[in-house]
Amino acid sequence: MDDMDSNALKIFLAVAEEGSVSRAAERLHCVQSNVTTRIRKLEADLGAELFHRTRKGMGLSAAGHLLLPYARSVTHLLHEARAALDPSSAPCGPLRLGAMDTAAVVHLPALLAGYHREYPDVDLQLSTGASGEMVQRVLDYSLEGAFVGGRVEHPDIVAEEVLCEELVMVTSSTEPVVDEESVLSVLVYRRGCSCRRKLEEWLKHTRRTPSRVVEMGALDAILGCVGAGMGITMLPRSFVTREPFRSLVHIHAVAPPFDRLPIQLIRRRDVQPSSAMHSFLGMARETLAAKS
Repeated sequence: MDDMDSNALKIFLAVAEEGSVSRAAERLHCVQSNVTTRIRKLEADLGAELFHRTRKGMGLSAAGHLLLPYARSVTHLLHEARAALDPSSAPCGPLRLGAMDTAAVVHLPALLAGYHREYPDVDLQLSTGASGEMVQRVLDYSLEGAFVGGRVEHPDIVAEEVLCEELVMVTSSTEPVVDEESVLSVLVYRRGCSCRRKLEEWLKHTRRTPSRVVEMGALDAILGCVGAGMGITMLPRSFVTREPFRSLVHIHAVAPPFDRLPIQLIRRRDVQPSSAMHSFLGMARETLAAKS
């Protein structure tokens, strides 16, 4: 059973459909003896006779009839897989992408909607989370690509910058400009967040020690709490200026180099992009370049 590979099923299917070893060999462009040998080995592996040998040719046995739909299904799935992995073929099949939350909210909706209209046969799936999580999911092959914040330098990853966000400090609408050395309460997203990392670098550079660090699992919750006066945070301007938050908070410019966050589209170096991913890369470059 362990030796029943796709080639064996392909040969079985050819004999079943042609009803003859000679015609199956001609269809497969191989010698008859090879077809006969592979069929006998498959029967031995399965412990069942798949054909009745007669003078008129090869007729399926009961076991052969049971195997036939599975052989057709496997052959069809392999054909679909090859088509999906061929960059020159029409995009189809699953496309698993990831994105940091701010990019998913602000920059990706138009891109994803346009891609869906252009390639409706692609099963588009998007996961969101902290940039560090997205990098790890690309590395473990669970995502084909991801939009992450900051520069990713890893030997197994290909990264290209597609956007650059302006980071701003965010306080409640009643807070003064954060310009003095003071004790602060800061609100942050979970670890692995690129904005959190930038805020931590800024705090260290300005020699500020937070009185409290409050970690939250949703960026909208962070903005809501900042607007209510609970503390400060650092996020992309494009994310903060959405309503209803724009009227609840005050935005403060951040001095370089803490005011810039490059957004990179990453993928594994050892994975050939599928046709779906190949098309997405082209559309992402074109669409997001217009926003830069």
